[in-house]
Amino acid sequence: MRERTAAVRTGLAALVSVGLALGAAAQGAPPPAPKPAAPTPDPALEAARAAFEALPEPERRAVQDALVWTGDYNGVTTGGFGRRTFEGIATYQRRTGGTPTGQLGPSERTALASAAEAARKAARFRVQTDGASGAAIGVPERLLSKRSLLPGGTRWQSADGRVTLDTRSFPPGTTNLDALFERATAASPERKVTYKLKKPDFVVVTAETATGRSYVRYALGEAGIRGFALGYDRAMAAEVEPLVIAVANSFSPFPAEGASPSVAPPPSAAVAAPKLAPGPGPNFAAPPLAPPTSEAHASATGLNLGGGRVLTAASALENCPAPRVGGLPARSEGAGPVVVLRVEGLGGGAVPPLRTEAPGADEALLVLAVESNGGRSVAPGVAGPGGVFAPLQPGAGGAPVLDRAGRLVGLVARAPAGPRLIAGVMPPTRYPIVPGNAVAAVLKQSGVTSAPAPASAASPSGAAAPVLGAVVGIVCGR
Repeated sequence: MRERTAAVRTGLAALVSVGLALGAAAQGAPPPAPKPAAPTPDPALEAARAAFEALPEPERRAVQDALVWTGDYNGVTTGGFGRRTFEGIATYQRRTGGTPTGQLGPSERTALASAAEAARKAARFRVQTDGASGAAIGVPERLLSKRSLLPGGTRWQSADGRVTLDTRSFPPGTTNLDALFERATAASPERKVTYKLKKPDFVVVTAETATGRSYVRYALGEAGIRGFALGYDRAMAAEVEPLVIAVANSFSPFPAEGASPSVAPPPSAAVAAPKLAPGPGPNFAAPPLAPPTSEAHASATGLNLGGGRVLTAASALENCPAPRVGGLPARSEGAGPVVVLRVEGLGGGAVPPLRTEAPGADEALLVLAVESNGGRSVAPGVAGPGGVFAPLQPGAGGAPVLDRAGRLVGLVARAPAGPRLIAGVMPPTRYPIVPGNAVAAVLKQSGVTSAPAPASAASPSGAAAPVLGAVVGIVCGR
């Protein structure tokens, strides 16, 4: 009887379900789709996962990084385990004559680490903190043997120019991730974006043209935006693409103060590296983003001190009979190597701390300039006898020169009259500067009080940030 009752109940339940489905269908609604069956767990994958996750996190990340160098893994080195890590280990085991279990014993991990270290040494891969941008990044120096300074970064390039790695930095307030992402994803008939990812604190873009490919990444932090772009000839894809992954995994945009750069980035900085498939790509690295335009066709640079006063070098105004700042007429006061322009109605301004002693030989400096297109730039420089060795362009005459503590050490006396580009790169050149003691004398005469000296040195972007907003373009009228 009980069995019969249960059968009746089952049958009624089935009829109710069918009736509900038919009623829904009659009202135009499709019947509910059956739930997909849960995937069957892969015992080998799960066993490998358990063995991998039993290792300390540094060892897990070291295994992934080593697999990158042996060419068996093309993912991000977070220490997490997934199908890609499992297949990478199995591929390495299969290639070296082992059993492809996806689990590495102690001796296998040792052998893998040795093979990866040999590959790193062969590439002369060195993770270093780039003084120009403040970011830490790994550089395969055997391939990228040429090095030069860029505004806010460094360029490493192969001897034949077919591979280029640029670091880039933008102080707070000079640009934003949206603008950088828009520029990096701009398509054209010659260029196709193949991958793009935008998050609140980082962006990644890859693109290709008929002759090359590029990988661009930016990260946002309290110190501003830092990133890198790596571009290469498509014919070198087999050699370069494993290095692209190694460089991306090594990149740490805001390394801890005083910490040694590590091979793998912290999980918060990790970005899933898109798989780089064979095919045509972009012409080398994507061009750097021009800083925001403040005033077009600037002929010189000045420092807005506030109160309608702009500091600049007299030599920058030799051929400027009617200077204007922000569209307002400016009147020169005083004589000598340093002048103060009076600009009625000009707001804002900042006075950096002064340094009257000359910078030491080869001391790192920063030049804050307004170029001919009106965009602000922060160019890294090196002190030399009576001047600064930096990649400057027209419009940089009169630009403030800071040390890495953010103190004003002088003004650029003269800048090139025409653009100087060699193979598309701004070459560093020596430019004379008006020394800080001459600037201090003029400020004292004008009644301008400088800011107190900082307690310690800052990052390049941190040193430039308090002053960059006060850098203005000077337009010369006739």
